[in-house]
Amino acid sequence: MGDHGGPVMLKKIKQTLLGSAQSCGAFSLVGNSRWRQERLLILAYHGLSIDDEHLWDPTLFMHPEVFRSRLKSIADAGCTVLPLGEAVRRLYAGDLPPRSVALTFDDGTYDFYKHAYPILKAFAFPATLYLTTFYSQYNRPVFNVAVAYLLWKRRERPLNLQSLTGEDETVDLNSAARRSAVFQHIYAYAQRHRLSAEQKDEFIARLADVLGADHESLTRKRILHIMTPDEVGRVAADGVDVQLHTHRHRTPMDRALFLREIEDNRKCIHAMTGVVPTHFCYPSGDYQPPFLPWLRECGVESATTCDPGIATRRSEPLLLPRLVDSSTLSPIEFQGWLSGLSDAIPRRMTAS
Repeated sequence: MGDHGGPVMLKKIKQTLLGSAQSCGAFSLVGNSRWRQERLLILAYHGLSIDDEHLWDPTLFMHPEVFRSRLKSIADAGCTVLPLGEAVRRLYAGDLPPRSVALTFDDGTYDFYKHAYPILKAFAFPATLYLTTFYSQYNRPVFNVAVAYLLWKRRERPLNLQSLTGEDETVDLNSAARRSAVFQHIYAYAQRHRLSAEQKDEFIARLADVLGADHESLTRKRILHIMTPDEVGRVAADGVDVQLHTHRHRTPMDRALFLREIEDNRKCIHAMTGVVPTHFCYPSGDYQPPFLPWLRECGVESATTCDPGIATRRSEPLLLPRLVDSSTLSPIEFQGWLSGLSDAIPRRMTAS
């Protein structure tokens, strides 16, 4: 009872405080300060909706018009948007321009090509795309997210598992908790039976059929697909910086397997773009202490996390913080981060 009251109340208090700070000129004061100039705000995005993905998971997907408004806020705030590599170099050299920002996108889903890339071009903002490459070459819906999306899409219907996992059991999908439990059950089944990419794709089609969902529409619109190598090559040729995100979107704790993920990812990106990538983003923000020496061994210059914050010269280059922007972040909160003021608010107050 009242589980969400605390966070909602804190969010409202934070928005009120930020609104008052903006009204009295604190945003401008902090944004124009030497303190802010010594800091780099790295923004992280995942997907822009092709259909209704922002309603399914607003923490990962944003409506294209909301994204456009974010870029307008960046321009209106007088921020300097830098390519990631230049931004990191200038951060540690101590010569960042005022209100420095770098834009990053994780995974490389098709919606980047369809929506984000044209909007970025309209604002003439550089961006880095952290590309996971397996599903770029095998261009079908990404299994994990496609399963979760379908369970949400047809959440009003019970699901019988007989034709999927062989269990004669019917489960409800009418709550987030139930859908999460069903997803974990399906994921464990796929892991246990070592389903190949082709078998996973067939499983998605069966799941859609059982749920009465339009699988053909999902694949035709390329919802939850990664960009093709040709599309990656086109955006790279037009200035998008394509960097490392592992080949299979995973970070094994075994050194040899970890290094293989980076090497396979790098080879694929080089083949697509002609550039050897040297910057990295941890899939799902997951990092462990052993990863740092392994990344150095691979010649990686920087690595970004999903830990909220603004990078300083004291930040570990292989653990750079980012603000993961999402549909749940209000405009005033976003503007607070651009100014730098939100970074100075205690972290319990900045949780969104």
